Amino acid sequence: MSKFGLGRGLADLKQEMGTIPDITILTGAERVVVKQIPLAQIGANPDQPRKTFSDDELTDLAASIREKGVLQPILLRAVSGQPYLYEIVAGERRFRASKLAGLNEIPALIKTLSNENAMEIALIENVQRENLNPIEESAAYKNLMEKCGYELADVSRLIGKSESYIRNIMRLGGLPDSVKELVEQGSISASHARTIAVAENPEVLAHEIIAEKLSVAETERRVKDSARAKNSRGYSQKTIDPDTVRDIQSRISRNLGVPVKLNEKRGGAGQFILSFATRVQMQELIEKLTK
Repeated sequence: MSKFGLGRGLADLKQEMGTIPDITILTGAERVVVKQIPLAQIGANPDQPRKTFSDDELTDLAASIREKGVLQPILLRAVSGQPYLYEIVAGERRFRASKLAGLNEIPALIKTLSNENAMEIALIENVQRENLNPIEESAAYKNLMEKCGYELADVSRLIGKSESYIRNIMRLGGLPDSVKELVEQGSISASHARTIAVAENPEVLAHEIIAEKLSVAETERRVKDSARAKNSRGYSQKTIDPDTVRDIQSRISRNLGVPVKLNEKRGGAGQFILSFATRVQMQELIEKLTK
């Protein structure tokens, strides 16, 4: 069963709020009404995926709000144990611009949402609007997986992007902070950053990209020629020598009474393959392994 509620049925709410994620947790018997909420009663969401807000962008939005007001309500949930009554689920940019515009209140929809639901909505809203830079997006997926116990496939279904896309973006989370800052500043692209994430010295390569104006293809060639990070797929520890492999296979085979093959993979991983000739031999092997 899915961990979250993607689905249909937001027609009435979307009329009130505009374009927001199609999530069934926002539907149901609970009546949703737009209310004017004092800004002083509202606090930011600590799990908000978007961490950076352009000053120019906020200034432009604040000017629009002074002229036309807030055209789209923000989404809030009630919280306890905080110095504020409501926490922002979606619409922090509108909230910040409203404060900048000198407003005292803001139109809002208030819903009863769990931490997980709030994180889902905040992530979807930002991803759909393309509000997140690659580093924020990487951190948001990691946060969702760690705090909500989601697997890669869950996040893929939630945001409508492929598992390979999410996996590649999440690789940026392992970069040094100095390289992350270069990505956030736009000094190097996300594609460059993903390429050097597997290198042992991504900081050195990042500065080479900037100084020499390297393309992604040229960066890939540099990475292939450089040492790999220990947590990358390309990293390989010293392999077990053939004599040791044969000795290990022989010892296990004597103990279990069946042929054994050891396959070593990169990075120290591997597998043992046990072979049996009959169902009786299979049952004997099962009994030995499960004693």
